[in-house]
Amino acid sequence: MGQHYYCGIGEHLIAKNAGITMHQLHFDAGAIVLAYKKAESIAERIGIQPPVPHLAGFAYPHVASLGCEIFFPEGTEEPRPFPIIKIPSDIDHLKEPKDYLSSPVIQKKLKVLEELLEKVPSAPKSIGHLYEGPITTAMLLMGESFLTLPYDDPKRAHKLLDFCTKSAVNYANTIRKKLGIPVEPCPVGIPDDFAGMFPPFLFEEFVLPYWEILYSGMQATERYLHSELIRIEHLPLLKKVKINLFDPSSDQYLTPEILKQHCACEFTLLIKEWEIAHLSIEELEKLYQRYADNQPKSISFWFCFFEHEEKIRALLKKAKSMA
Repeated sequence: MGQHYYCGIGEHLIAKNAGITMHQLHFDAGAIVLAYKKAESIAERIGIQPPVPHLAGFAYPHVASLGCEIFFPEGTEEPRPFPIIKIPSDIDHLKEPKDYLSSPVIQKKLKVLEELLEKVPSAPKSIGHLYEGPITTAMLLMGESFLTLPYDDPKRAHKLLDFCTKSAVNYANTIRKKLGIPVEPCPVGIPDDFAGMFPPFLFEEFVLPYWEILYSGMQATERYLHSELIRIEHLPLLKKVKINLFDPSSDQYLTPEILKQHCACEFTLLIKEWEIAHLSIEELEKLYQRYADNQPKSISFWFCFFEHEEKIRALLKKAKSMA
Protein backbone atom coordinates (compact mmCIF):
# COMPACT_ATOMS: atom_id res chain seq x y z
CA MET A 1 0.00 0.00 0.00
CA GLY A 2 1.27 3.46 -0.86
CA GLN A 3 1.74 6.35 1.53
CA HIS A 4 -1.42 8.45 1.92
CA TYR A 5 -0.93 12.22 1.86
CA TYR A 6 -2.92 15.45 1.93
CA CYS A 7 -2.00 18.91 0.66
CA GLY A 8 -4.29 21.86 1.33
CA ILE A 9 -4.26 25.60 0.73
CA GLY A 10 -4.16 27.75 3.85
CA GLU A 11 -7.11 30.05 4.49
CA HIS A 12 -4.86 33.09 4.90
CA LEU A 13 -3.42 32.46 1.43
CA ILE A 14 -6.92 32.02 -0.01
CA ALA A 15 -7.93 35.38 1.47
CA LYS A 16 -4.76 37.14 0.34
CA ASN A 17 -5.07 35.74 -3.18
CA ALA A 18 -8.60 37.18 -3.44
CA GLY A 19 -7.70 40.51 -1.89
CA ILE A 20 -10.07 40.07 1.05
CA THR A 21 -9.65 39.86 4.82
CA MET A 22 -9.97 36.86 7.09
CA HIS A 23 -12.90 38.69 8.71
CA GLN A 24 -14.70 38.45 5.35
CA LEU A 25 -13.97 34.71 5.18
CA HIS A 26 -15.83 34.45 8.47
CA PHE A 27 -18.80 36.72 7.77
CA ASP A 28 -19.24 37.54 4.05
CA ALA A 29 -20.77 34.78 1.91
CA GLY A 30 -20.10 36.63 -1.34
CA ALA A 31 -16.44 37.12 -0.43
CA ILE A 32 -16.13 33.43 0.49
CA VAL A 33 -17.46 32.37 -2.93
CA LEU A 34 -15.13 34.83 -4.69
CA ALA A 35 -12.09 33.72 -2.68
CA TYR A 36 -12.61 30.02 -3.33
CA LYS A 37 -13.30 30.63 -7.01
CA LYS A 38 -9.97 32.43 -7.28
CA ALA A 39 -8.28 29.64 -5.30
CA GLU A 40 -9.17 27.17 -8.06
CA SER A 41 -6.31 28.54 -10.17
CA ILE A 42 -3.84 27.94 -7.32
CA ALA A 43 -5.03 24.36 -6.92
CA GLU A 44 -4.81 23.73 -10.65
CA ARG A 45 -1.34 25.25 -10.82
CA ILE A 46 0.15 23.02 -8.11
CA GLY A 47 -1.94 19.95 -9.02
CA ILE A 48 -4.42 19.35 -6.20
CA GLN A 49 -8.21 19.31 -5.94
CA PRO A 50 -9.69 22.80 -5.49
CA PRO A 51 -10.90 23.53 -1.95
CA VAL A 52 -14.66 23.61 -1.32
CA PRO A 53 -16.07 27.02 -0.26
CA HIS A 54 -16.77 27.17 3.47
CA LEU A 55 -16.78 29.56 6.39
CA ALA A 56 -13.32 30.21 7.80
CA GLY A 57 -12.19 27.77 10.46
CA PHE A 58 -13.67 28.69 13.83
CA ALA A 59 -12.86 26.72 16.99
CA TYR A 60 -15.15 28.47 19.48
CA PRO A 61 -18.89 28.01 18.76
CA HIS A 62 -19.38 25.85 21.85
CA VAL A 63 -17.77 28.30 24.28
CA ALA A 64 -19.61 31.14 22.54
CA SER A 65 -22.85 29.30 23.26
CA LEU A 66 -21.86 29.25 26.94
CA GLY A 67 -21.38 33.02 27.08
CA CYS A 68 -17.77 33.67 26.02
CA GLU A 69 -17.29 36.87 24.05
CA ILE A 70 -15.32 36.25 20.85
CA PHE A 71 -13.18 38.98 19.28
CA PHE A 72 -12.69 38.77 15.51
CA PRO A 73 -9.77 40.96 14.39
CA GLU A 74 -9.81 42.57 10.96
CA GLY A 75 -6.28 41.44 10.11
CA THR A 76 -4.58 38.05 9.99
CA GLU A 77 -4.91 37.18 13.67
CA GLU A 78 -7.13 34.33 14.81
CA PRO A 79 -10.42 34.92 16.71
CA ARG A 80 -9.90 35.24 20.46
CA PRO A 81 -12.33 34.17 23.20
CA PHE A 82 -12.48 35.85 26.60
CA PRO A 83 -12.81 33.68 29.74
CA ILE A 84 -16.02 33.91 31.78
CA ILE A 85 -14.71 32.27 34.98
CA LYS A 86 -12.82 34.86 37.03
CA ILE A 87 -12.49 32.95 40.32
CA PRO A 88 -12.95 29.23 41.12
CA SER A 89 -16.26 29.79 42.93
CA ASP A 90 -17.75 30.99 39.62
CA ILE A 91 -17.74 27.31 38.60
CA ASP A 92 -20.48 26.66 41.17
CA HIS A 93 -22.85 28.94 39.24
CA LEU A 94 -22.31 27.61 35.72
CA LYS A 95 -25.52 26.69 33.91
CA GLU A 96 -26.17 25.38 30.43
CA PRO A 97 -27.98 27.91 28.21
CA LYS A 98 -31.68 27.53 27.54
CA ASP A 99 -30.91 27.98 23.85
CA TYR A 100 -27.45 26.93 22.67
CA LEU A 101 -27.89 28.88 19.45
CA SER A 102 -28.89 32.25 20.91
CA SER A 103 -25.35 33.67 21.07
CA PRO A 104 -25.01 36.66 18.68
CA VAL A 105 -21.92 35.21 17.00
CA ILE A 106 -23.66 31.87 16.42
CA GLN A 107 -26.70 33.62 14.98
CA LYS A 108 -24.43 35.64 12.69
CA LYS A 109 -22.53 32.55 11.60
CA LEU A 110 -25.78 30.69 10.87
CA LYS A 111 -26.97 33.58 8.71
CA VAL A 112 -23.73 33.60 6.72
CA LEU A 113 -23.93 29.82 6.29
CA GLU A 114 -27.50 30.10 5.02
CA GLU A 115 -26.38 32.70 2.47
CA LEU A 116 -23.41 30.56 1.42
CA LEU A 117 -25.57 27.45 0.94
CA GLU A 118 -27.88 29.45 -1.32
CA LYS A 119 -24.88 30.27 -3.51
CA VAL A 120 -23.05 26.93 -3.13
CA PRO A 121 -25.42 24.11 -2.10
CA SER A 122 -22.48 21.68 -1.82
CA ALA A 123 -20.74 23.78 0.87
CA PRO A 124 -20.22 22.00 4.22
CA LYS A 125 -23.03 22.57 6.73
CA SER A 126 -20.77 23.89 9.45
CA ILE A 127 -20.17 27.13 11.33
CA GLY A 128 -17.02 25.78 13.00
CA HIS A 129 -15.81 23.04 15.34
CA LEU A 130 -18.53 21.28 17.28
CA TYR A 131 -16.36 21.68 20.39
CA GLU A 132 -12.86 21.72 21.77
CA GLY A 133 -11.82 18.89 24.07
CA PRO A 134 -12.68 19.11 27.78
CA ILE A 135 -9.27 20.40 28.98
CA THR A 136 -9.04 23.00 26.22
CA THR A 137 -12.63 24.09 26.86
CA ALA A 138 -11.89 24.50 30.56
CA MET A 139 -8.87 26.62 29.64
CA LEU A 140 -11.00 28.77 27.33
CA LEU A 141 -13.62 29.28 30.03
CA MET A 142 -11.20 29.94 32.91
CA GLY A 143 -7.86 30.88 31.38
CA GLU A 144 -4.47 29.54 32.42
CA SER A 145 -5.50 29.44 36.08
CA PHE A 146 -7.32 26.19 35.27
CA LEU A 147 -3.94 24.45 35.01
CA THR A 148 -3.46 24.64 38.79
CA LEU A 149 -7.08 23.85 39.70
CA PRO A 150 -6.67 20.03 39.74
CA TYR A 151 -3.93 20.53 42.35
CA ASP A 152 -5.62 23.30 44.37
CA ASP A 153 -9.29 22.33 44.14
CA PRO A 154 -9.77 18.94 42.46
CA LYS A 155 -13.48 18.84 43.27
CA ARG A 156 -14.14 22.05 41.34
CA ALA A 157 -11.83 20.91 38.53
CA HIS A 158 -13.98 17.82 38.08
CA LYS A 159 -17.13 19.93 38.26
CA LEU A 160 -15.89 22.24 35.50
CA LEU A 161 -14.73 19.37 33.28
CA ASP A 162 -18.08 17.62 33.71
CA PHE A 163 -19.83 20.83 32.65
CA CYS A 164 -17.50 21.31 29.67
CA THR A 165 -18.02 17.75 28.45
CA LYS A 166 -21.79 17.42 28.85
CA SER A 167 -22.47 20.87 27.42
CA ALA A 168 -20.27 20.00 24.42
CA VAL A 169 -22.47 17.00 23.63
CA ASN A 170 -25.62 19.07 24.08
CA TYR A 171 -24.33 21.89 21.88
CA ALA A 172 -23.20 19.44 19.21
CA ASN A 173 -26.58 17.73 19.11
CA THR A 174 -28.40 21.07 19.00
CA ILE A 175 -26.39 22.51 16.11
CA ARG A 176 -26.55 19.25 14.13
CA LYS A 177 -30.33 19.18 14.45
CA LYS A 178 -30.49 22.83 13.39
CA LEU A 179 -28.43 22.09 10.28
CA GLY A 180 -30.31 18.92 9.41
CA ILE A 181 -27.37 16.65 10.18
CA PRO A 182 -28.43 13.27 11.64
CA VAL A 183 -27.62 12.71 15.30
CA GLU A 184 -26.51 9.11 15.03
CA PRO A 185 -23.46 6.90 15.55
CA CYS A 186 -20.49 8.14 13.50
CA PRO A 187 -16.70 8.62 13.67
CA VAL A 188 -15.86 11.30 16.25
CA GLY A 189 -12.81 13.50 16.70
CA ILE A 190 -11.73 15.39 19.80
CA PRO A 191 -9.28 18.32 19.49
CA ASP A 192 -7.75 18.80 22.94
CA ASP A 193 -4.43 20.58 22.56
CA PHE A 194 -3.88 21.33 26.25
CA ALA A 195 -4.55 17.82 27.60
CA GLY A 196 -0.84 16.97 27.63
CA MET A 197 -0.17 19.72 30.18
CA PHE A 198 -1.08 17.22 32.90
CA PRO A 199 1.34 14.43 33.89
CA PRO A 200 0.12 10.83 33.63
CA PHE A 201 -1.16 10.54 37.23
CA LEU A 202 -3.43 13.55 36.67
CA PHE A 203 -4.07 12.66 33.02
CA GLU A 204 -5.76 9.44 34.04
CA GLU A 205 -8.03 11.22 36.52
CA PHE A 206 -8.78 14.53 34.78
CA VAL A 207 -8.49 13.77 31.05
CA LEU A 208 -9.34 10.18 30.13
CA PRO A 209 -12.74 9.97 31.90
CA TYR A 210 -13.99 13.09 30.14
CA TRP A 211 -12.76 11.97 26.74
CA GLU A 212 -14.71 8.75 27.37
CA ILE A 213 -17.87 10.71 28.25
CA LEU A 214 -17.52 12.84 25.11
CA TYR A 215 -16.85 9.92 22.75
CA SER A 216 -19.71 7.94 24.25
CA GLY A 217 -22.08 10.91 24.26
CA MET A 218 -21.33 11.53 20.59
CA GLN A 219 -21.94 7.84 19.78
CA ALA A 220 -18.46 7.35 18.35
CA THR A 221 -18.01 4.42 15.99
CA GLU A 222 -14.32 5.36 15.62
CA ARG A 223 -12.29 7.60 17.90
CA TYR A 224 -9.92 10.25 16.54
CA LEU A 225 -7.78 12.50 18.74
CA HIS A 226 -5.88 15.70 17.97
CA SER A 227 -3.57 16.93 20.72
CA GLU A 228 -0.32 18.88 20.44
CA LEU A 229 1.26 18.61 23.91
CA ILE A 230 1.21 14.85 24.42
CA ARG A 231 4.46 13.31 25.70
CA ILE A 232 5.84 9.81 25.27
CA GLU A 233 4.57 8.78 28.72
CA HIS A 234 0.99 9.61 27.69
CA LEU A 235 1.00 7.43 24.60
CA PRO A 236 0.26 4.08 26.31
CA LEU A 237 -2.75 5.70 28.00
CA LEU A 238 -4.49 6.35 24.67
CA LYS A 239 -5.51 2.71 24.45
CA LYS A 240 -7.51 3.11 27.66
CA VAL A 241 -10.06 5.18 25.73
CA LYS A 242 -9.67 3.10 22.56
CA ILE A 243 -8.27 5.83 20.30
CA ASN A 244 -8.20 4.64 16.69
CA LEU A 245 -6.17 7.49 15.16
CA PHE A 246 -3.94 10.08 16.85
CA ASP A 247 -3.02 13.39 15.18
CA PRO A 248 -0.09 15.03 17.00
CA SER A 249 0.03 17.85 14.42
CA SER A 250 2.75 20.27 15.64
CA ASP A 251 3.51 18.38 18.85
CA GLN A 252 7.06 19.35 19.87
CA TYR A 253 7.63 16.30 22.09
CA LEU A 254 6.90 13.42 19.71
CA THR A 255 9.14 12.41 16.84
CA PRO A 256 7.97 10.03 14.10
CA GLU A 257 10.27 7.40 15.57
CA ILE A 258 8.75 7.75 19.05
CA LEU A 259 5.26 7.47 17.60
CA LYS A 260 6.11 4.38 15.58
CA GLN A 261 7.58 2.66 18.64
CA HIS A 262 5.22 3.79 21.39
CA CYS A 263 1.88 4.95 19.98
CA ALA A 264 -0.87 2.45 20.76
CA CYS A 265 -2.84 3.30 17.59
CA GLU A 266 -2.39 4.62 14.07
CA PHE A 267 -1.11 8.18 13.79
CA THR A 268 -0.73 10.99 11.27
CA LEU A 269 2.21 13.33 10.64
CA LEU A 270 2.38 16.98 9.58
CA ILE A 271 5.17 18.77 7.72
CA LYS A 272 5.05 22.08 9.52
CA GLU A 273 5.04 25.60 8.06
CA TRP A 274 8.38 26.47 9.66
CA GLU A 275 9.94 23.36 8.11
CA ILE A 276 8.68 24.36 4.67
CA ALA A 277 9.98 27.89 5.25
CA HIS A 278 13.48 26.98 6.46
CA LEU A 279 14.38 23.65 4.82
CA SER A 280 15.64 23.27 1.27
CA ILE A 281 13.76 21.20 -1.30
CA GLU A 282 16.25 18.36 -0.86
CA GLU A 283 15.87 18.51 2.93
CA LEU A 284 12.06 18.48 2.65
CA GLU A 285 12.16 15.45 0.37
CA LYS A 286 14.36 13.64 2.89
CA LEU A 287 12.00 14.67 5.70
CA TYR A 288 9.02 13.28 3.78
CA GLN A 289 10.91 10.01 3.24
CA ARG A 290 11.75 9.85 6.95
CA TYR A 291 8.11 10.42 7.85
CA ALA A 292 6.96 7.74 5.42
CA ASP A 293 9.54 5.27 6.77
CA ASN A 294 7.78 5.48 10.15
CA GLN A 295 4.49 4.34 8.58
CA PRO A 296 1.97 7.05 9.48
CA LYS A 297 -1.64 6.72 8.36
CA SER A 298 -1.13 9.90 6.33
CA ILE A 299 1.27 12.81 5.88
CA SER A 300 -0.11 16.32 5.42
CA PHE A 301 1.33 19.70 4.46
CA TRP A 302 -0.17 23.09 3.60
CA PHE A 303 0.50 25.73 0.97
CA CYS A 304 0.41 28.91 3.08
CA PHE A 305 2.78 31.39 1.39
CA PHE A 306 3.24 32.10 -2.31
CA GLU A 307 7.03 32.14 -1.90
CA HIS A 308 6.88 28.44 -0.93
CA GLU A 309 5.24 27.28 -4.16
CA GLU A 310 8.36 25.62 -5.56
CA LYS A 311 8.81 23.65 -2.32
CA ILE A 312 5.15 22.63 -2.25
CA ARG A 313 5.43 21.39 -5.83
CA ALA A 314 8.47 19.33 -4.88
CA LEU A 315 6.71 17.88 -1.85
CA LEU A 316 3.69 16.99 -3.96
CA LYS A 317 5.91 15.29 -6.53
CA LYS A 318 7.54 13.27 -3.76
CA ALA A 319 4.19 12.44 -2.16
CA LYS A 320 2.64 11.34 -5.46
CA SER A 321 5.64 9.16 -6.25
CA MET A 322 5.09 7.27 -2.97
CA ALA A 323 1.31 7.12 -3.12
